[in-house]
Amino acid sequence: MRFGFVFVCGGGGVISVLLVDDQPLLRRGFRMILEAEDGVTVAGEAGDGAEAVALARSLRPDVVLMDIRMPGTDGIEATRRITEAEASVRVLVLTTFDLDEYAFGALQAGASGFLLKDVRPHELVTAVRTVASGDAVVSPRVTRRLLEEYAAQLPVNAGGAGVGPSPDRYPQLATLTEREREVLEVVAQGLSNTEIASSLFVSETTVKSHVGRILAKLGLRDRVQIVVLAYESGLVKPGKSRSLYRTVRSVAWVSRGAGAESRDRSG
Repeated sequence: MRFGFVFVCGGGGVISVLLVDDQPLLRRGFRMILEAEDGVTVAGEAGDGAEAVALARSLRPDVVLMDIRMPGTDGIEATRRITEAEASVRVLVLTTFDLDEYAFGALQAGASGFLLKDVRPHELVTAVRTVASGDAVVSPRVTRRLLEEYAAQLPVNAGGAGVGPSPDRYPQLATLTEREREVLEVVAQGLSNTEIASSLFVSETTVKSHVGRILAKLGLRDRVQIVVLAYESGLVKPGKSRSLYRTVRSVAWVSRGAGAESRDRSG
């Protein structure tokens, strides 16, 4: 399965990338692909998670291309440390399978998305530019499928079924207006701006404004993190529409006519 994202070039400057993988040949391959592109440079390379954390602190790259499975400090823990310490650094993780516990853990740790290791060169470049621009690479609908698949690992479900929202764990939710909370819940259900506008009888511009304020108030990077928070806080219950999302076997690339979902990057 491939992922839906939108091509957005990151600003007018050069995008710096930190490559993290315990296999030197893979790092070399990614370096060759990225440095062949205008406006992208590889700032450094790391062979494990601990080295990645240290280099992210000293180099402050725009994007960290992070392998998940590494000896010692793995990619999930490295992602958590980097995103907590360096708010401006975006992490894009690499995984062998799209729906696995590692990809799920990476999103929980603060990653802005993930790619399969056999990603095509132009898709890798597009993903790096997209993440550098402040957007997420994984469609919220794909994120929801991950959360549905691994719902048992969510803290909100540790006490068993029927556990309600956790306002004490997420006090920042109290800062949202009633309308913003409503928008948050439908974003977490995987709806695009077009679909949200239609369901709430408002304009897409209004939806974008609400999403922007939600991200700012909750201190979130992108819409994917909205989905994660909504599930962890209990605002959205896992399994609610699992059968529907199991019928959605893939999310189209923009170049293949992803339509309204392609516009989901706004906000």
